[in-house]
Amino acid sequence: PYIKGTSLEADKLYEYIRLVAPTMMTVLITGESGSGKEYIARLIHAQSNRKEAPFIAVDCGAIPKDLAASEFFGHVKGAFVAASGGMIFLDEIGNLSYDVQVQLLRALEERKVKPVGSDKEIAFDVRIISATNENLTKAVAEGNFREDLYHRLNEFSLKALSLRERKEDIPGFANHFLDASNEELG
Repeated sequence: PYIKGTSLEADKLYEYIRLVAPTMMTVLITGESGSGKEYIARLIHAQSNRKEAPFIAVDCGAIPKDLAASEFFGHVKGAFVAASGGMIFLDEIGNLSYDVQVQLLRALEERKVKPVGSDKEIAFDVRIISATNENLTKAVAEGNFREDLYHRLNEFSLKALSLRERKEDIPGFANHFLDASNEELG
């Protein structure tokens, strides 16, 4: 479950989530590892008009370069087709190789994918939410991330705050995990 927190920063983040959830805007979530980026993406999905459709999470950092096209576009049914009608969450988007960035941009622009080994394109209807702990603006400036893909993914941005940035929320998290441990241990 998503633990909102009671800080002013948590309230602002929750309000932004509420505002962007019903739209079709792509969302880029930035923040440190462990700051809850996937929870935010799932919360957006749960509050969206697509909540009954699939939510497919893809860890871009864990996909070997030579398997990325297969993971995204599939041999028969890749992540984009599997998520059709719903949302796809591209976690650690900054880790994609330049070649895969090109393929991803083309798929997003055309809203079609060509599965590996196929000569037919398949249309998809997904909302994209991506996340990174990297500074993509810097990666764009250094030529490591495509600027056009960055703008395509960043129609709306959210920052997942670390607990260091909202210390008043720490007791709520501590109590949640204490309760969970007590329940697990009986």
